[in-house]
Amino acid sequence: MSETSRQSTLSKPIGTGAKSNPASVGRRLWPYIKPLIWVSIAAILTLAIVAATEAGIPALLKPLLDHGFGTKGSPSAKWIVPSAVIGLSLVRGLAQYASGYLLQYVSNRILLELRLKMFERMIHASVGFFQRETASTVINAIVFEVNQILGVLLSVLVTAVRDSLTVVFLLGYLFILNWRLTLIVAVLLPAIGWLVSKINRRLRRLNREHQALTNELSYIVEETVGGYKVVKVHNGEQYEMDRFGEMSKRLRGYQMRMTISGGLAQPLTQFLASIALAIVVTIAVVQASHDQTTVGGFVAFVTSMLLVISPLKHLIDVNQPLQRGMTAAELIFGLIDEPAEPTGGGKPLERARGEIEFRSVSFDYGNGRPILENVTFSAAPGEMIALAGPSGSGKTTLVNLLPRFFDPSGGEILVDGVPLPEYDIHALRSQMAMVSQDVTLFNDTVASNVAYGEQADPTRVEEALRAANLWDTIAALPDGIDTLVGDNGMKLSGGQRQRLAIARAIYKDAPILILDEATSALDSESERHVQAALETLMKGRTTLVIAHRLSTIERADRILVMEAGRIVERGSHQQLLEQRGLYAHLHKIQFQQNAA
Repeated sequence: MSETSRQSTLSKPIGTGAKSNPASVGRRLWPYIKPLIWVSIAAILTLAIVAATEAGIPALLKPLLDHGFGTKGSPSAKWIVPSAVIGLSLVRGLAQYASGYLLQYVSNRILLELRLKMFERMIHASVGFFQRETASTVINAIVFEVNQILGVLLSVLVTAVRDSLTVVFLLGYLFILNWRLTLIVAVLLPAIGWLVSKINRRLRRLNREHQALTNELSYIVEETVGGYKVVKVHNGEQYEMDRFGEMSKRLRGYQMRMTISGGLAQPLTQFLASIALAIVVTIAVVQASHDQTTVGGFVAFVTSMLLVISPLKHLIDVNQPLQRGMTAAELIFGLIDEPAEPTGGGKPLERARGEIEFRSVSFDYGNGRPILENVTFSAAPGEMIALAGPSGSGKTTLVNLLPRFFDPSGGEILVDGVPLPEYDIHALRSQMAMVSQDVTLFNDTVASNVAYGEQADPTRVEEALRAANLWDTIAALPDGIDTLVGDNGMKLSGGQRQRLAIARAIYKDAPILILDEATSALDSESERHVQAALETLMKGRTTLVIAHRLSTIERADRILVMEAGRIVERGSHQQLLEQRGLYAHLHKIQFQQNAA
Protein backbone atom coordinates (compact mmCIF):
# COMPACT_ATOMS: atom_id res chain seq x y z
CA MET A 1 0.00 0.00 0.00
CA SER A 2 1.44 3.35 -0.98
CA GLU A 3 1.89 6.17 1.54
CA THR A 4 -0.39 8.40 -0.50
CA SER A 5 -3.26 5.95 -0.54
CA ARG A 6 -2.79 5.15 3.12
CA GLN A 7 -2.83 8.73 4.29
CA SER A 8 -5.82 9.69 2.18
CA THR A 9 -8.20 7.41 4.03
CA LEU A 10 -7.11 7.61 7.60
CA SER A 11 -8.54 10.05 10.08
CA LYS A 12 -6.69 13.03 11.48
CA PRO A 13 -3.77 12.46 13.84
CA ILE A 14 -4.57 12.43 17.53
CA GLY A 15 -4.74 15.82 19.19
CA THR A 16 -5.88 17.73 16.07
CA GLY A 17 -9.58 17.80 16.84
CA ALA A 18 -11.48 20.31 18.97
CA LYS A 19 -9.28 22.68 20.95
CA SER A 20 -9.27 22.36 24.73
CA ASN A 21 -9.99 24.95 27.39
CA PRO A 22 -10.04 24.63 31.19
CA ALA A 23 -13.83 24.10 31.27
CA SER A 24 -13.78 21.31 28.68
CA VAL A 25 -10.80 19.63 30.34
CA GLY A 26 -12.62 19.84 33.67
CA ARG A 27 -15.67 18.14 32.16
CA ARG A 28 -13.49 15.39 30.69
CA LEU A 29 -11.68 14.85 34.00
CA TRP A 30 -14.87 14.81 36.08
CA PRO A 31 -15.58 11.05 35.61
CA TYR A 32 -12.08 10.36 36.97
CA ILE A 33 -12.45 12.85 39.85
CA LYS A 34 -15.98 11.80 40.86
CA PRO A 35 -14.97 8.55 42.68
CA LEU A 36 -12.43 10.62 44.65
CA ILE A 37 -14.73 13.58 45.30
CA TRP A 38 -14.55 13.45 49.11
CA VAL A 39 -10.78 13.23 49.11
CA SER A 40 -10.72 16.16 46.67
CA ILE A 41 -13.04 18.21 48.89
CA ALA A 42 -10.82 17.48 51.90
CA ALA A 43 -7.78 18.65 49.89
CA ILE A 44 -9.55 21.87 48.91
CA LEU A 45 -10.60 22.51 52.52
CA THR A 46 -7.02 22.14 53.72
CA LEU A 47 -5.93 24.56 50.97
CA ALA A 48 -8.59 26.98 52.23
CA ILE A 49 -7.11 26.73 55.71
CA VAL A 50 -3.68 27.55 54.30
CA ALA A 51 -5.17 30.56 52.49
CA ALA A 52 -6.98 31.76 55.64
CA THR A 53 -3.78 31.64 57.70
CA GLU A 54 -2.20 33.96 55.12
CA ALA A 55 -4.72 36.66 56.01
CA GLY A 56 -4.20 35.93 59.71
CA ILE A 57 -0.67 37.34 59.69
CA PRO A 58 -1.57 41.02 59.05
CA ALA A 59 -4.65 40.60 61.26
CA LEU A 60 -2.29 39.90 64.17
CA LEU A 61 -0.07 42.88 63.35
CA LYS A 62 -2.78 45.48 63.97
CA PRO A 63 -3.49 44.70 67.66
CA LEU A 64 0.22 44.18 68.28
CA LEU A 65 1.16 47.61 66.90
CA ASP A 66 -1.83 49.43 68.36
CA HIS A 67 -1.80 47.84 71.84
CA GLY A 68 1.47 45.99 72.29
CA PHE A 69 3.97 48.87 72.05
CA GLY A 70 4.52 51.97 74.11
CA THR A 71 3.85 52.76 77.76
CA LYS A 72 0.13 52.19 77.32
CA GLY A 73 0.60 48.82 75.70
CA SER A 74 -1.60 45.98 76.89
CA PRO A 75 0.40 43.33 78.83
CA SER A 76 -1.80 40.57 77.45
CA ALA A 77 -1.12 41.60 73.83
CA LYS A 78 2.61 41.03 74.37
CA TRP A 79 1.98 37.34 75.03
CA ILE A 80 -1.24 36.54 73.20
CA VAL A 81 -0.05 37.78 69.80
CA PRO A 82 3.26 35.79 69.75
CA SER A 83 1.38 32.68 70.93
CA ALA A 84 -1.17 33.24 68.17
CA VAL A 85 1.66 33.52 65.61
CA ILE A 86 3.07 30.15 66.71
CA GLY A 87 -0.39 28.55 66.66
CA LEU A 88 -1.10 30.03 63.24
CA SER A 89 2.18 28.65 61.91
CA LEU A 90 1.41 25.18 63.32
CA VAL A 91 -2.06 25.10 61.75
CA ARG A 92 -0.63 26.32 58.45
CA GLY A 93 2.09 23.65 58.43
CA LEU A 94 -0.34 20.81 59.18
CA ALA A 95 -2.77 22.05 56.52
CA GLN A 96 0.00 22.33 53.91
CA TYR A 97 1.17 18.78 54.61
CA ALA A 98 -2.37 17.38 54.51
CA SER A 99 -3.24 19.21 51.27
CA GLY A 100 0.00 18.05 49.59
CA TYR A 101 -0.66 14.41 50.52
CA LEU A 102 -4.32 14.43 49.55
CA LEU A 103 -3.68 16.13 46.20
CA GLN A 104 -0.86 13.71 45.39
CA TYR A 105 -3.19 10.82 46.17
CA VAL A 106 -5.95 12.19 43.90
CA SER A 107 -3.67 13.19 41.05
CA ASN A 108 -1.77 9.90 40.99
CA ARG A 109 -5.01 7.92 40.99
CA ILE A 110 -6.26 10.01 38.06
CA LEU A 111 -2.90 9.66 36.30
CA LEU A 112 -3.12 5.88 36.62
CA GLU A 113 -6.69 5.78 35.29
CA LEU A 114 -5.84 8.07 32.35
CA ARG A 115 -2.77 6.06 31.42
CA LEU A 116 -4.64 2.75 31.60
CA LYS A 117 -7.51 4.20 29.56
CA MET A 118 -5.11 5.53 26.91
CA PHE A 119 -3.28 2.22 26.62
CA GLU A 120 -6.55 0.30 26.49
CA ARG A 121 -7.87 2.53 23.71
CA MET A 122 -4.57 2.29 21.83
CA ILE A 123 -4.50 -1.50 22.04
CA HIS A 124 -8.08 -1.71 20.75
CA ALA A 125 -7.67 0.90 18.01
CA SER A 126 -8.12 -0.04 14.38
CA VAL A 127 -5.23 -1.00 12.13
CA GLY A 128 -5.65 2.38 10.44
CA PHE A 129 -4.62 4.08 13.70
CA PHE A 130 -1.31 2.22 13.80
CA GLN A 131 -0.65 3.00 10.16
CA ARG A 132 -1.43 6.68 10.72
CA GLU A 133 0.41 7.41 13.97
CA THR A 134 4.13 7.16 14.56
CA ALA A 135 5.30 5.15 17.56
CA SER A 136 6.97 8.23 19.04
CA THR A 137 3.69 10.19 19.02
CA VAL A 138 1.81 7.42 20.83
CA ILE A 139 4.65 6.89 23.34
CA ASN A 140 4.81 10.63 23.94
CA ALA A 141 1.06 10.76 24.63
CA ILE A 142 0.85 7.75 26.97
CA VAL A 143 4.14 8.10 28.86
CA PHE A 144 5.00 11.80 28.85
CA GLU A 145 2.05 14.02 27.92
CA VAL A 146 -0.21 12.45 30.54
CA ASN A 147 2.25 13.78 33.13
CA GLN A 148 1.33 17.28 31.98
CA ILE A 149 -2.17 16.60 33.30
CA LEU A 150 -0.55 15.58 36.59
CA GLY A 151 1.26 18.92 36.58
CA VAL A 152 -2.03 20.74 36.01
CA LEU A 153 -3.71 18.81 38.81
CA LEU A 154 -0.91 19.60 41.24
CA SER A 155 0.76 22.95 40.58
CA VAL A 156 -2.10 24.60 38.72
CA LEU A 157 -4.86 23.33 40.99
CA VAL A 158 -2.92 24.12 44.15
CA THR A 159 -2.08 27.59 42.93
CA ALA A 160 -5.54 28.29 41.57
CA VAL A 161 -7.36 27.17 44.72
CA ARG A 162 -4.92 28.21 47.43
CA ASP A 163 -3.83 31.54 45.96
CA SER A 164 -7.31 32.46 44.74
CA LEU A 165 -8.67 31.90 48.25
CA THR A 166 -5.71 33.79 49.70
CA VAL A 167 -6.54 36.77 47.48
CA VAL A 168 -10.22 36.57 48.52
CA PHE A 169 -9.39 36.40 52.25
CA LEU A 170 -6.85 39.21 52.03
CA LEU A 171 -9.17 41.44 49.99
CA GLY A 172 -11.92 40.74 52.51
CA TYR A 173 -9.67 41.79 55.37
CA LEU A 174 -8.54 44.85 53.39
CA PHE A 175 -12.18 45.82 52.84
CA ILE A 176 -12.86 45.56 56.58
CA LEU A 177 -9.80 47.70 57.36
CA ASN A 178 -10.40 50.42 54.76
CA TRP A 179 -12.95 49.95 52.00
CA ARG A 180 -11.88 53.11 50.14
CA LEU A 181 -8.30 51.94 49.73
CA THR A 182 -9.50 48.43 48.83
CA LEU A 183 -11.45 49.77 45.86
CA ILE A 184 -8.17 51.02 44.38
CA VAL A 185 -6.74 47.49 44.57
CA ALA A 186 -9.95 46.00 43.12
CA VAL A 187 -9.79 48.24 40.04
CA LEU A 188 -6.50 46.61 39.06
CA LEU A 189 -7.87 43.05 38.96
CA PRO A 190 -9.87 43.45 35.68
CA ALA A 191 -6.84 45.08 34.07
CA ILE A 192 -4.67 42.13 35.07
CA GLY A 193 -7.34 39.68 33.83
CA TRP A 194 -7.46 41.39 30.44
CA LEU A 195 -3.67 41.23 30.22
CA VAL A 196 -3.62 37.52 31.03
CA SER A 197 -6.29 36.68 28.44
CA LYS A 198 -4.22 38.37 25.73
CA ILE A 199 -1.12 36.40 26.67
CA ASN A 200 -3.16 33.16 26.99
CA ARG A 201 -4.10 32.99 23.34
CA ARG A 202 -0.54 33.38 22.12
CA LEU A 203 0.80 30.86 24.64
CA ARG A 204 -1.77 28.23 23.63
CA ARG A 205 -0.85 28.53 19.93
CA LEU A 206 2.87 28.36 20.71
CA ASN A 207 2.31 25.30 22.92
CA ARG A 208 0.52 23.40 20.14
CA GLU A 209 3.31 24.15 17.68
CA HIS A 210 5.92 23.26 20.30
CA GLN A 211 4.21 19.91 20.91
CA ALA A 212 4.13 19.11 17.18
CA LEU A 213 7.85 19.87 16.89
CA THR A 214 8.59 17.72 19.95
CA ASN A 215 6.83 14.77 18.27
CA GLU A 216 8.85 15.34 15.10
CA LEU A 217 12.08 15.43 17.10
CA SER A 218 11.12 12.15 18.81
CA TYR A 219 10.40 10.60 15.42
CA ILE A 220 13.87 11.56 14.12
CA VAL A 221 15.43 9.78 17.11
CA GLU A 222 13.13 6.77 16.59
CA GLU A 223 14.06 6.52 12.90
CA THR A 224 17.78 6.88 13.57
CA VAL A 225 17.77 4.21 16.27
CA GLY A 226 15.70 1.82 14.15
CA GLY A 227 17.79 2.36 11.02
CA TYR A 228 21.23 2.53 12.62
CA LYS A 229 22.70 0.02 10.15
CA VAL A 230 21.64 2.09 7.14
CA VAL A 231 22.93 5.25 8.85
CA LYS A 232 26.35 3.73 9.46
CA VAL A 233 26.76 1.95 6.12
CA HIS A 234 25.80 5.08 4.17
CA ASN A 235 27.82 7.40 6.42
CA GLY A 236 24.62 9.22 7.29
CA GLU A 237 25.78 10.39 10.73
CA GLN A 238 26.27 13.98 9.61
CA TYR A 239 22.96 14.00 7.75
CA GLU A 240 21.13 12.81 10.86
CA MET A 241 23.05 15.28 13.04
CA ASP A 242 22.05 18.12 10.72
CA ARG A 243 18.42 16.97 10.69
CA PHE A 244 18.31 16.61 14.47
CA GLY A 245 20.16 19.90 15.00
CA GLU A 246 17.82 21.86 12.73
CA MET A 247 14.73 20.52 14.48
CA SER A 248 16.29 21.12 17.91
CA LYS A 249 17.01 24.75 16.97
CA ARG A 250 13.41 25.23 15.83
CA LEU A 251 12.23 23.73 19.11
CA ARG A 252 14.55 26.06 21.04
CA GLY A 253 13.11 29.03 19.13
CA TYR A 254 9.57 28.09 20.10
CA GLN A 255 10.64 27.55 23.69
CA MET A 256 12.19 31.04 23.83
CA ARG A 257 9.07 32.59 22.28
CA MET A 258 6.97 30.83 24.92
CA THR A 259 9.31 32.10 27.64
CA ILE A 260 9.09 35.66 26.31
CA SER A 261 5.31 35.58 26.10
CA GLY A 262 4.87 33.90 29.49
CA GLY A 263 7.46 36.11 31.16
CA LEU A 264 5.70 39.35 30.22
CA ALA A 265 2.81 38.73 32.58
CA GLN A 266 4.68 38.90 35.86
CA PRO A 267 6.61 42.20 35.39
CA LEU A 268 3.54 43.91 33.95
CA THR A 269 1.48 42.71 36.91
CA GLN A 270 4.12 43.95 39.33
CA PHE A 271 4.19 47.32 37.60
CA LEU A 272 0.41 47.71 37.91
CA ALA A 273 0.61 46.63 41.56
CA SER A 274 3.37 49.17 42.29
CA ILE A 275 1.18 51.96 40.89
CA ALA A 276 -1.63 50.87 43.22
CA LEU A 277 0.77 50.68 46.17
CA ALA A 278 2.02 54.22 45.51
CA ILE A 279 -1.56 55.53 45.41
CA VAL A 280 -2.49 53.61 48.57
CA VAL A 281 0.53 54.92 50.52
CA THR A 282 -0.28 58.50 49.47
CA ILE A 283 -3.92 58.28 50.53
CA ALA A 284 -3.06 56.43 53.74
CA VAL A 285 -0.62 59.20 54.76
CA VAL A 286 -3.33 61.78 54.14
CA GLN A 287 -5.81 59.74 56.21
CA ALA A 288 -3.29 59.36 59.04
CA SER A 289 -2.78 63.12 59.17
CA HIS A 290 -6.52 63.50 59.78
CA ASP A 291 -6.60 60.69 62.40
CA GLN A 292 -8.66 58.49 60.06
CA THR A 293 -6.35 55.49 60.56
CA THR A 294 -3.94 54.11 63.16
CA VAL A 295 -0.34 52.97 62.74
CA GLY A 296 -1.42 49.38 63.24
CA GLY A 297 -4.22 49.76 60.69
CA PHE A 298 -1.88 51.34 58.15
CA VAL A 299 0.83 48.66 58.59
CA ALA A 300 -1.77 45.86 58.48
CA PHE A 301 -3.27 47.31 55.29
CA VAL A 302 0.07 47.71 53.49
CA THR A 303 1.20 44.24 54.66
CA SER A 304 -2.04 42.69 53.41
CA MET A 305 -1.70 44.49 50.11
CA LEU A 306 1.89 43.29 49.67
CA LEU A 307 0.76 39.77 50.58
CA VAL A 308 -1.91 39.99 47.86
CA ILE A 309 0.75 40.68 45.22
CA SER A 310 2.50 37.32 45.80
CA PRO A 311 -0.54 35.05 45.17
CA LEU A 312 -1.53 37.27 42.25
CA LYS A 313 1.93 36.68 40.75
CA HIS A 314 1.47 32.95 41.30
CA LEU A 315 -1.89 33.04 39.56
CA ILE A 316 -0.26 34.80 36.60
CA ASP A 317 2.69 32.39 36.57
CA VAL A 318 0.33 29.41 36.50
CA ASN A 319 -0.85 30.52 33.08
CA GLN A 320 2.03 28.99 31.16
CA PRO A 321 1.84 25.44 32.65
CA LEU A 322 -1.94 25.69 32.39
CA GLN A 323 -1.71 26.34 28.64
CA ARG A 324 0.82 23.53 28.33
CA GLY A 325 -1.62 21.28 30.16
CA MET A 326 -4.44 22.29 27.82
CA THR A 327 -2.29 21.34 24.83
CA ALA A 328 -1.41 18.01 26.45
CA ALA A 329 -5.11 17.42 27.14
CA GLU A 330 -5.88 17.70 23.41
CA LEU A 331 -3.43 14.87 22.72
CA ILE A 332 -4.53 12.74 25.69
CA PHE A 333 -8.27 12.99 25.11
CA GLY A 334 -7.70 12.74 21.37
CA LEU A 335 -6.24 9.29 22.00
CA ILE A 336 -8.97 8.37 24.48
CA ASP A 337 -11.57 9.41 21.88
CA GLU A 338 -9.93 7.31 19.16
CA PRO A 339 -12.66 5.02 17.77
CA ALA A 340 -12.17 1.38 18.72
CA GLU A 341 -12.28 -1.21 16.00
CA PRO A 342 -15.67 -2.90 15.59
CA THR A 343 -16.20 -5.82 17.97
CA GLY A 344 -18.55 -7.64 15.62
CA GLY A 345 -21.99 -9.11 16.11
CA GLY A 346 -21.02 -11.21 19.12
CA LYS A 347 -21.57 -14.62 17.55
CA PRO A 348 -19.28 -17.15 19.30
CA LEU A 349 -16.98 -19.50 17.39
CA GLU A 350 -15.45 -22.32 19.42
CA ARG A 351 -13.48 -23.96 16.59
CA ALA A 352 -14.06 -23.22 12.95
CA ARG A 353 -14.25 -25.92 10.32
CA GLY A 354 -12.08 -23.68 8.16
CA GLU A 355 -14.44 -23.02 5.26
CA ILE A 356 -13.61 -19.60 3.72
CA GLU A 357 -15.50 -17.76 1.00
CA PHE A 358 -14.85 -14.41 -0.68
CA ARG A 359 -17.92 -13.14 -2.55
CA SER A 360 -17.29 -10.33 -5.04
CA VAL A 361 -14.96 -8.59 -2.57
CA SER A 362 -13.68 -5.11 -3.42
CA PHE A 363 -11.53 -2.80 -1.35
CA ASP A 364 -10.07 0.67 -1.58
CA TYR A 365 -8.57 3.17 0.85
CA GLY A 366 -11.09 5.89 0.04
CA ASN A 367 -9.08 7.57 -2.69
CA GLY A 368 -11.07 6.15 -5.58
CA ARG A 369 -8.32 3.74 -6.64
CA PRO A 370 -9.42 0.13 -6.04
CA ILE A 371 -6.91 -2.22 -4.42
CA LEU A 372 -9.16 -5.27 -4.89
CA GLU A 373 -11.89 -5.66 -7.50
CA ASN A 374 -14.59 -8.33 -7.51
CA VAL A 375 -12.45 -11.06 -5.90
CA THR A 376 -14.38 -14.33 -5.62
CA PHE A 377 -13.07 -17.68 -4.45
CA SER A 378 -13.70 -20.27 -1.76
CA ALA A 379 -11.51 -22.59 0.27
CA ALA A 380 -12.75 -25.89 1.63
CA PRO A 381 -11.72 -27.02 5.12
CA GLY A 382 -8.12 -28.24 5.06
CA GLU A 383 -7.43 -26.80 1.60
CA MET A 384 -4.25 -24.89 0.79
CA ILE A 385 -4.84 -21.82 -1.37
CA ALA A 386 -1.78 -20.00 -2.66
CA LEU A 387 -1.77 -16.40 -3.83
CA ALA A 388 0.79 -15.42 -6.46
CA GLY A 389 1.37 -12.35 -8.56
CA PRO A 390 3.63 -9.34 -8.89
CA SER A 391 4.19 -6.86 -6.04
CA GLY A 392 1.28 -4.49 -5.55
CA SER A 393 -1.30 -6.90 -6.96
CA GLY A 394 -3.30 -6.95 -3.68
CA LYS A 395 -2.27 -10.28 -2.17
CA THR A 396 -1.40 -8.95 1.31
CA THR A 397 -4.46 -6.67 1.36
CA LEU A 398 -6.65 -9.67 0.57
CA VAL A 399 -5.39 -11.79 3.48
CA ASN A 400 -5.60 -8.75 5.82
CA LEU A 401 -9.35 -8.68 5.25
CA LEU A 402 -9.80 -12.17 6.72
CA PRO A 403 -8.95 -11.23 10.37
CA ARG A 404 -10.85 -7.95 9.82
CA PHE A 405 -7.85 -5.66 9.96
CA PHE A 406 -9.95 -3.82 7.37
CA ASP A 407 -13.49 -4.37 6.14
CA PRO A 408 -14.19 -4.69 2.40
CA SER A 409 -15.79 -1.74 0.63
CA GLY A 410 -17.90 -4.15 -1.40
CA GLY A 411 -18.94 -7.80 -1.25
CA GLU A 412 -18.59 -10.02 1.81
CA ILE A 413 -16.31 -12.61 3.38
CA LEU A 414 -17.64 -15.69 5.14
CA VAL A 415 -16.11 -18.24 7.51
CA ASP A 416 -18.11 -21.46 7.90
CA GLY A 417 -20.91 -19.81 5.95
CA VAL A 418 -21.29 -16.84 8.32
CA PRO A 419 -20.32 -13.27 7.32
CA LEU A 420 -17.35 -12.00 9.34
CA PRO A 421 -19.17 -8.99 10.94
CA GLU A 422 -21.56 -11.39 12.69
CA TYR A 423 -18.77 -13.02 14.69
CA ASP A 424 -17.25 -11.60 17.85
CA ILE A 425 -13.96 -10.24 16.53
CA HIS A 426 -11.88 -11.94 19.24
CA ALA A 427 -13.61 -15.26 18.64
CA LEU A 428 -12.93 -14.87 14.91
CA ARG A 429 -9.25 -14.05 15.34
CA SER A 430 -8.76 -16.90 17.78
CA GLN A 431 -9.34 -19.23 14.80
CA MET A 432 -6.38 -17.79 12.86
CA ALA A 433 -2.62 -17.92 13.07
CA MET A 434 -0.59 -15.51 10.97
CA VAL A 435 3.05 -15.33 9.95
CA SER A 436 4.01 -12.33 7.86
CA GLN A 437 7.18 -11.27 6.12
CA ASP A 438 7.63 -8.57 8.80
CA VAL A 439 8.37 -10.64 11.88
CA THR A 440 7.53 -9.09 15.26
CA LEU A 441 9.07 -10.55 18.40
CA PHE A 442 8.81 -9.18 21.92
CA ASN A 443 11.66 -8.51 24.34
CA ASP A 444 10.78 -11.59 26.36
CA THR A 445 11.76 -15.22 26.58
CA VAL A 446 11.64 -17.66 23.68
CA ALA A 447 8.82 -19.55 25.42
CA SER A 448 6.75 -16.39 25.94
CA ASN A 449 7.17 -15.43 22.29
CA VAL A 450 6.12 -18.85 21.07
CA ALA A 451 3.10 -18.99 23.41
CA TYR A 452 2.26 -15.28 23.07
CA GLY A 453 -1.20 -14.52 24.48
CA GLU A 454 -1.33 -17.81 26.39
CA GLN A 455 0.33 -19.47 29.37
CA ALA A 456 3.48 -21.14 28.05
CA ASP A 457 3.44 -24.94 28.20
CA PRO A 458 7.11 -26.10 27.97
CA THR A 459 6.16 -29.35 26.25
CA ARG A 460 4.05 -27.64 23.59
CA VAL A 461 6.72 -24.94 23.16
CA GLU A 462 9.33 -27.62 22.48
CA GLU A 463 7.05 -29.40 19.99
CA ALA A 464 6.41 -26.12 18.13
CA LEU A 465 10.12 -25.29 18.02
CA ARG A 466 10.94 -28.79 16.72
CA ALA A 467 8.29 -28.46 14.02
CA ALA A 468 9.82 -25.13 13.00
CA ASN A 469 13.31 -26.70 12.88
CA LEU A 470 14.54 -24.39 15.66
CA TRP A 471 14.73 -26.66 18.70
CA ASP A 472 18.41 -27.57 18.41
CA THR A 473 19.37 -23.89 18.17
CA ILE A 474 17.26 -22.87 21.18
CA ALA A 475 18.30 -25.90 23.27
CA ALA A 476 21.95 -24.91 22.79
CA LEU A 477 21.37 -21.48 24.37
CA PRO A 478 22.44 -21.09 28.04
CA ASP A 479 18.86 -20.60 29.30
CA GLY A 480 17.09 -22.64 26.62
CA ILE A 481 13.48 -21.57 26.09
CA ASP A 482 13.88 -19.06 28.95
CA THR A 483 16.44 -17.05 26.95
CA LEU A 484 15.53 -13.42 26.32
CA VAL A 485 15.45 -12.72 22.58
CA GLY A 486 16.12 -8.96 22.87
CA ASP A 487 14.38 -6.05 21.18
CA ASN A 488 12.38 -7.57 18.29
CA GLY A 489 14.54 -10.70 18.50
CA MET A 490 17.83 -8.89 17.85
CA LYS A 491 19.78 -11.76 19.48
CA LEU A 492 18.58 -14.13 16.77
CA SER A 493 19.45 -14.28 13.09
CA GLY A 494 16.90 -13.38 10.42
CA GLY A 495 16.13 -17.01 9.66
CA GLN A 496 15.83 -17.89 13.34
CA ARG A 497 13.43 -14.98 13.91
CA GLN A 498 11.29 -16.19 10.99
CA ARG A 499 11.21 -19.74 12.32
CA LEU A 500 10.34 -18.52 15.82
CA ALA A 501 7.36 -16.69 14.31
CA ILE A 502 6.37 -19.92 12.54
CA ALA A 503 6.66 -21.79 15.85
CA ARG A 504 4.25 -19.25 17.35
CA ALA A 505 1.72 -20.07 14.63
CA ILE A 506 2.25 -23.80 15.17
CA TYR A 507 1.74 -23.39 18.93
CA LYS A 508 -1.58 -21.62 18.47
CA ASP A 509 -2.97 -24.66 16.63
CA ALA A 510 -5.58 -22.57 14.81
CA PRO A 511 -7.78 -24.09 12.09
CA ILE A 512 -6.96 -21.25 9.67
CA LEU A 513 -3.40 -20.31 8.75
CA ILE A 514 -2.27 -17.16 6.96
CA LEU A 515 1.31 -17.31 5.69
CA ASP A 516 2.47 -14.06 4.11
CA GLU A 517 5.99 -14.70 2.80
CA ALA A 518 6.49 -17.02 5.79
CA THR A 519 9.75 -18.50 4.45
CA SER A 520 11.16 -15.32 2.92
CA ALA A 521 14.09 -15.00 5.33
CA LEU A 522 15.22 -18.64 5.28
CA ASP A 523 18.15 -20.14 3.47
CA SER A 524 17.50 -23.12 1.19
CA GLU A 525 18.40 -25.72 3.84
CA SER A 526 16.22 -24.16 6.57
CA GLU A 527 13.42 -23.55 4.08
CA ARG A 528 13.31 -27.24 3.20
CA HIS A 529 12.94 -28.26 6.86
CA VAL A 530 10.36 -25.57 7.62
CA GLN A 531 8.40 -26.37 4.50
CA ALA A 532 8.14 -29.98 5.62
CA ALA A 533 6.97 -28.84 9.07
CA LEU A 534 4.40 -26.52 7.54
CA GLU A 535 3.05 -29.29 5.32
CA THR A 536 2.54 -31.44 8.40
CA LEU A 537 0.91 -28.53 10.22
CA MET A 538 -1.39 -27.66 7.31
CA LYS A 539 -3.04 -31.09 7.24
CA GLY A 540 -6.64 -30.58 8.29
CA ARG A 541 -6.25 -26.79 8.33
CA THR A 542 -7.28 -24.20 5.79
CA THR A 543 -4.24 -22.25 4.65
CA LEU A 544 -3.82 -19.07 2.64
CA VAL A 545 -0.24 -18.72 1.45
CA ILE A 546 1.44 -15.73 -0.18
CA ALA A 547 4.82 -16.45 -1.70
CA HIS A 548 7.06 -14.71 -4.17
CA ARG A 549 9.13 -17.89 -4.34
CA LEU A 550 6.81 -19.93 -6.52
CA SER A 551 8.72 -23.10 -5.68
CA THR A 552 7.21 -23.00 -2.18
CA ILE A 553 3.60 -23.18 -3.44
CA GLU A 554 3.88 -25.86 -6.14
CA ARG A 555 2.04 -28.34 -3.91
CA ALA A 556 -0.89 -26.00 -3.20
CA ASP A 557 -4.36 -27.37 -3.94
CA ARG A 558 -5.09 -24.22 -5.92
CA ILE A 559 -3.09 -21.19 -6.92
CA LEU A 560 -4.82 -17.85 -7.47
CA VAL A 561 -2.80 -15.49 -9.64
CA MET A 562 -3.51 -11.82 -8.95
CA GLU A 563 -2.79 -8.74 -10.99
CA ALA A 564 -3.98 -5.17 -10.28
CA GLY A 565 -6.40 -6.35 -7.57
CA ARG A 566 -8.08 -9.06 -9.70
CA ILE A 567 -7.76 -12.82 -9.91
CA VAL A 568 -6.59 -13.34 -13.48
CA GLU A 569 -5.69 -17.05 -13.33
CA ARG A 570 -6.52 -19.98 -11.08
CA GLY A 571 -5.62 -23.65 -11.01
CA SER A 572 -2.90 -26.06 -9.91
CA HIS A 573 0.79 -25.41 -10.51
CA GLN A 574 0.87 -27.69 -13.54
CA GLN A 575 -2.37 -26.31 -14.99
CA LEU A 576 -1.10 -22.73 -14.73
CA LEU A 577 2.20 -23.62 -16.40
CA GLU A 578 0.28 -25.16 -19.28
CA GLN A 579 -1.82 -21.99 -19.68
CA ARG A 580 1.38 -20.03 -20.49
CA GLY A 581 -0.04 -16.94 -18.83
CA LEU A 582 1.19 -14.61 -16.08
CA TYR A 583 2.03 -17.44 -13.66
CA ALA A 584 4.09 -19.25 -16.28
CA HIS A 585 5.88 -15.99 -17.06
CA LEU A 586 6.73 -15.35 -13.40
CA HIS A 587 7.84 -18.96 -12.95
CA LYS A 588 10.11 -18.75 -15.98
CA ILE A 589 11.77 -15.55 -14.69
CA GLN A 590 12.42 -17.12 -11.25
CA PHE A 591 13.69 -20.34 -12.83
CA GLN A 592 16.16 -18.38 -14.94
CA GLN A 593 17.31 -16.37 -11.88
CA ASN A 594 17.84 -19.56 -9.86
CA ALA A 595 19.70 -21.18 -12.73
CA ALA A 596 21.97 -18.14 -13.02
